[in-house]
Amino acid sequence: MGLLEIRDLQVSYGNVEVLHGISLDVAGGEIVALLGSNGAGKTTTLRAISGLIRPRAGQITLDGHPLIGMRAHQIVALGLGHAPEGRRMFGSLTVEENLRLGGYLIRGDRAVLDQRMAGVYQTFPRLGERRSQLAGTLSGGEQQMLAIARALMLRPRIVVLDEPSMGLAPKLVRVIFGMISDICADGTSVLLVEQNARQALRIAHRAYVLESGRIALAGPAHELARDSRVRAAYLGGSAVATD
Repeated sequence: MGLLEIRDLQVSYGNVEVLHGISLDVAGGEIVALLGSNGAGKTTTLRAISGLIRPRAGQITLDGHPLIGMRAHQIVALGLGHAPEGRRMFGSLTVEENLRLGGYLIRGDRAVLDQRMAGVYQTFPRLGERRSQLAGTLSGGEQQMLAIARALMLRPRIVVLDEPSMGLAPKLVRVIFGMISDICADGTSVLLVEQNARQALRIAHRAYVLESGRIALAGPAHELARDSRVRAAYLGGSAVATD
């Protein structure tokens, strides 16, 4: 049994069906990449997992707990963190204030909240240096670090990341992906939606390719990195060295 399991998930916006019965799993201690072109349904999948939209049919479970019908904060309490596309910072609040909002479920225990803050600053020392800075004045890479760090404040069992490399320079992309690998190594599973298929397949254990709301391919990341269809569609025709 996977930590996160999705079975036959269908999601519609009005009369338009966006996900046509997809199934996927994320096991404990692994990074799973969800690849696909714009409009394939990747963000919709993450929003359904997080309780931000209600599926039309199917099942989503987290460690055996059914998630469909639960409110977003209840899903967070079960151990799921979400760093959304576009970072969604509160720009007029400081770095520290944004992080404290990420820990709102433990806000009544100041000692635990402070301990979590200290842990986040250890993982993301740059945020510690900018804790009093307004989030809106951070660089793009720093904002992405803050989005991920905020999702980690409750020490989730799994975190879903939506396009963490979007808009970042190549050097910062490598930094962010290194941090994602470290997060997994520390015990948090990761479901990664990412347009940068090359980098995603380098750090992922397994991957799924979503096309027009259906799973088109699935398998170990190193195998998909060498698949001619994946290379042609997402890797510029060249295989990725995943060792």
